[in-house]
Amino acid sequence: TIVTARAGKDLISSLVSGLLTIGDRFGGALDAAARMFSSGLDSGQAPMEFVNEMRKKGQLIMGIGHRVKSLNNPDMRVVILKDFVKKNFPATPVMDYAIEVEKITTSKKPNLILNVDGCIGAAFVDLLRHCGAFTREEADEFVEIGALNGLFVLGRSIGFIGHYLDQKRLKMGLYRHPWDDITYLMPDHLQHLRPASFE
Repeated sequence: TIVTARAGKDLISSLVSGLLTIGDRFGGALDAAARMFSSGLDSGQAPMEFVNEMRKKGQLIMGIGHRVKSLNNPDMRVVILKDFVKKNFPATPVMDYAIEVEKITTSKKPNLILNVDGCIGAAFVDLLRHCGAFTREEADEFVEIGALNGLFVLGRSIGFIGHYLDQKRLKMGLYRHPWDDITYLMPDHLQHLRPASFE
């Protein structure tokens, strides 16, 4: 969104360019975490069996892990959300399951915490299943059709619009990536292959 705004594009074009970056690596973890944790619980797998199965498959556990946050540096969004869910939801079996998975993963590495996506995913399943407004089938269908990622996109859109407005307000020029980050240095033993145009 920021790069597109700085290229002089309009609000909608800039917003859409940001939205198109949302996928499995950015924003897609909510639905996947909700599915994984609820599937593990529903199948009767103990959290340790669930973790071992994911490891055996070489599959990441969506909703687990953070690049910066850890047991020693917790994400306060997760702390607050877990506390709210435990105090206010009628039942929290999926959240409880996710927390048990976190205990196992953090025993291996302190940054393999239940992250905000995993926490929201588990909480959302518990809310849908136990609020009394939906049947179990309806609750599971909401997760299956991507309702969680829809909520992510809704909230993220507001942030993207804010980025766009900031760039326009600050009259930011065309974005140029730092030269030292994209300059290619040829290894010494290959210098003889360097084209004359690079001289």
